[in-house]
Amino acid sequence: MSEDKSNQVRLGNRRIKLPRSRILRITIGVLLIIGGFLGFLPILGFWMLPLGIIVLSVDIPLARRIRRRIEIWWGRRRNKKKQKE
Repeated sequence: MSEDKSNQVRLGNRRIKLPRSRILRITIGVLLIIGGFLGFLPILGFWMLPLGIIVLSVDIPLARRIRRRIEIWWGRRRNKKKQKE
């Protein structure tokens, strides 16, 4: 049986399962972004911003475009660093 990939996000070589409920995924993504803005507090951190965008990118096209642009930028940056070495 193949898994439904619409309920997963890929981070590097890992796949993270997300809830099946679209409302719950959006809620989790928004809460992660809000927590990221409170990154100066202990436990909450700026790491939550990109994670929130990744979770939202499953359901929201604008977040998907932002995530894709960041992926392309990051890939080009890594390639430039590899070429300099």
